[in-house]
Amino acid sequence: MPSEGQLAPVARPAGEQQSAVTPAAAGKRARWSAALRRHWLAASLVTLGVLLRLMAQFAYRPALFYIDSVKYLYDSQGNDPEGYKAPLRAILAIANLNAVAALQHAAGIAIALVIYRLLLRRGVPRWLAALAMAPVLLDAYQLQQEQTIMPTTLSEALLVAGFAVLLWRPRTTWRAILVAGLIFGTAATVWQAAEALIIPAAVFLLVAGGGWRQAVRRAAAMVAACAVPILAYCAGSYVFTGNFFLSHSGVTSLYGRTAAAADCAAIRLTPGERRICPDAQDQAMGSDWLQFGYPSPVQADYRTLPRPEVDSLITGFNRAVLTQQPGRVLGAYVRDVAKLYAVTRHTEPGDPPISRWQFARSFPYLTPHATKPEVDAITRQFGGGPPGVWRPVASFLHAYQLDGGYTPGPLLALCTLTGLAGSAVALMRRRLDESARQLALATFLFFAMGAAILLVSDVFVFSWRYQLQALVTLVPAGVLGLTLLGRLVRSWRAAALAGHAGRAGRAAAPELAADR
Repeated sequence: MPSEGQLAPVARPAGEQQSAVTPAAAGKRARWSAALRRHWLAASLVTLGVLLRLMAQFAYRPALFYIDSVKYLYDSQGNDPEGYKAPLRAILAIANLNAVAALQHAAGIAIALVIYRLLLRRGVPRWLAALAMAPVLLDAYQLQQEQTIMPTTLSEALLVAGFAVLLWRPRTTWRAILVAGLIFGTAATVWQAAEALIIPAAVFLLVAGGGWRQAVRRAAAMVAACAVPILAYCAGSYVFTGNFFLSHSGVTSLYGRTAAAADCAAIRLTPGERRICPDAQDQAMGSDWLQFGYPSPVQADYRTLPRPEVDSLITGFNRAVLTQQPGRVLGAYVRDVAKLYAVTRHTEPGDPPISRWQFARSFPYLTPHATKPEVDAITRQFGGGPPGVWRPVASFLHAYQLDGGYTPGPLLALCTLTGLAGSAVALMRRRLDESARQLALATFLFFAMGAAILLVSDVFVFSWRYQLQALVTLVPAGVLGLTLLGRLVRSWRAAALAGHAGRAGRAAAPELAADR
């Protein structure tokens, strides 16, 4: 009983008490619920992507290792740019290898969400924008690279970040140009083929227009901003190694392509260049082995001669093949470019084995530089526990990947065609409404950047790992191009119907006048 002077509390129904106590929380839940209903397909795909990444994270502990992983954990000796090494070692300074894989998986999800948001801002329907991010979320080769200590995911993230900066607003500001240029330049310090991004990024600003003088100034600013991280890296390399370059690969990588294509019996070479021209048996091993394998002719020379001397021989050999037998090199290159659109994923004779990029049922070790003793030493030094496999989940991921869990080549071919068509519309000086113009410009940027980085990568060697850049470039470009083409077709159809109605009205006018 309440004491005198006190009122007994008034009982309220439970539902009334909750609504009175948390109106803000109820409103927030309602907004989230409405957003999930609007974006249900995207939310479903993201959920699947998260589940697959959790499987990969726990199936292969603490991470996967490729033969090049040691370059980024220790020292590449100038064979590759080391832009990936700085964030990698920063993470390992406060965490372990498990954290690296987890952050790379988080980056994969973030890449997909940024693509989705960018496409929505450019007018792509929600269902189509969701399908555009599905390859990044669900492609098993993408998942495998995120689980591996390699720079692939970081290079993709930088590429998409640059897209977001340039395309987030309809009007590209000077600040956006400078920031995007710095991002694209930084990507080249992570993966040297990203140097190819500079030209299409500048051309995009020329296509965007705004007066030719302003367009030229903006393109020049983009080139300058891209150059800043590259020159800074090269300057640092010169201070520490005496070499002003991103890596040795810029000098020697073309050898695998030219050596595999050369007809050594017919070509004119110096005696030194003749020594590194491979026989038919060596050529059958493929361009990757010719460049990196032992005892390939060039690797045999590297072990016995000073590097500058071998680099000079390679430069002369490449020049001789390209000038005397360009058709052989071009034919091999075109065949490699076309492999992206194959119906199935497999290893062609001479290609790097695709098994390197596939989930295995047991923990994978590779020779050289990713052998069991080396991986054991890495995990002891950087933490995360000894290498291990959760076999049931690993077997599922293996089966998922080999039985179709990847982006099919015909779909990439369709995206290439629609992206090319949408880019052509951007280049045509035809009158477009602002919405269609924004679609066309976004299509051009995604497509041109994707074509540049994929075509340049294939110049040196074909690898399925390098083709993953198509997921974040050609697929969004194809979706943007398809949306643009659909909008133009509807516009042309409406104009045709209006014209037909106008002609019918003019034809009927004399008859009406005669009746009156």
